[in-house]
Amino acid sequence: MSNVPLLIVPFILFNLVIAGLAGASGGDPFAMDLLSLSMISGGVWRMNLGDALIAVGLVFMFFEILKSTRTSNASVIDHLLSTFVFVAFLVEFLVVPSAATSVFFLLMVMSAIDLMAGFSVSIRSAGRDVSFN
Repeated sequence: MSNVPLLIVPFILFNLVIAGLAGASGGDPFAMDLLSLSMISGGVWRMNLGDALIAVGLVFMFFEILKSTRTSNASVIDHLLSTFVFVAFLVEFLVVPSAATSVFFLLMVMSAIDLMAGFSVSIRSAGRDVSFN
């Protein structure tokens, strides 16, 4: 279970929203306000569904980068699955009209950064394991 790429969660959540299963109806579902707080300054801070989904993606990306520092045989599987998640993001972004949003694009960029970070850390740590006598 630890090999499952965590960035699949925002991918699935996004698809649930565009499928209409998240309760948002009409217009842009990602513009729906989830939270509104009055600040000391008198301003009002609002968080909409798109902002929340990006925040969730950032939290999962943090844990994915932590996972990429593992050096084991399981990390190869984790990198392979992360590649599949990025390809799914890319294909959906290019093919599905509802995925042509900045929210989905930023989630796809997070997936790309996770993929590059995972491979970079693995290559760097593999280089340190090589010793010449």
